[in-house]
Amino acid sequence: MAAPAEHPQRPRSLGALVKAYVALTKPRIIELLLITTLPVMFLAAKGLPDWRAALATLVFGTLSAGSANALNCYIDRDIDAAMRRTRRRPLARDQVSPTGALIFGVILGVLSTVGLGLAVNWLAGLLSLAANLFYVFVYSMLLKRRTAQNVVWGGIAGCMPVLIGWAGITGRLDWAPLVLFGVVFFWTPPHTWTLAMRYREDYAAAKVPMLPVVATERRVVLESIVYTWATVLCSLLLWPVAGTTLLYPAVALALGAACLWEAYRLLARVNAGKTGVDLRPMRFFHWSNAYLALLFLAVAIDSLLR
Repeated sequence: MAAPAEHPQRPRSLGALVKAYVALTKPRIIELLLITTLPVMFLAAKGLPDWRAALATLVFGTLSAGSANALNCYIDRDIDAAMRRTRRRPLARDQVSPTGALIFGVILGVLSTVGLGLAVNWLAGLLSLAANLFYVFVYSMLLKRRTAQNVVWGGIAGCMPVLIGWAGITGRLDWAPLVLFGVVFFWTPPHTWTLAMRYREDYAAAKVPMLPVVATERRVVLESIVYTWATVLCSLLLWPVAGTTLLYPAVALALGAACLWEAYRLLARVNAGKTGVDLRPMRFFHWSNAYLALLFLAVAIDSLLR
């Protein structure tokens, strides 16, 4: 009997092929980006935004994020194949050719930039292009494999949807979206590091110098706490800067307290001598997901109350 193939055969049906290309865009990551984009449009409009501008921003913003993720899959195909968490991605399983993924990512990037420019405004289009190029060239190609600060500075790309959403409604930038940009910027490292703590062996095998790979668990947790404090304090700046109602700071305080509580519980487990899976770092990871979603939901609701 012949030995099984190392990778499954490429999809033979059109539906399976389409599904593989959609998977290249990492839809779950796109969902997180949209969670920060839409509420900012409510804030920019001080209520309900123009539905046409909002829809066009979301559609072409989705294409932009999909482009960046597909190009990241192309660049990281060797890493994805070496990691348990990512080895089922289309390129790692040989469901899509590297050339096909590259062309697909470039086409999505061109469509998103031109689409935002023509349907919304060129500031939104250029911000989208800048985010895409930063994620591909600065994070994926320069930082990710070279420094433990990769997600700190590489996370800037993930902050850009906040600016794109604001620009899509107003055609300019202001201090309010920059504050929320800061929230996402400070939120990203501890969110990513706790995930990397859970999959430390994966990153080590792939030779990606994530902080949990090159530093002690105690240092990772302490730095995560610092960034979490920065996230919470930055979130409270939106109250005076944007002139929100009291609803937003009340929610921001409650959510921030919950996130900090979970961060300090993680530190307590480190101090108790727990390590590895026993640290339960994914508790903080899931809490931080909920924190960001609920905080930006509060932004949208607060905007409707004003």
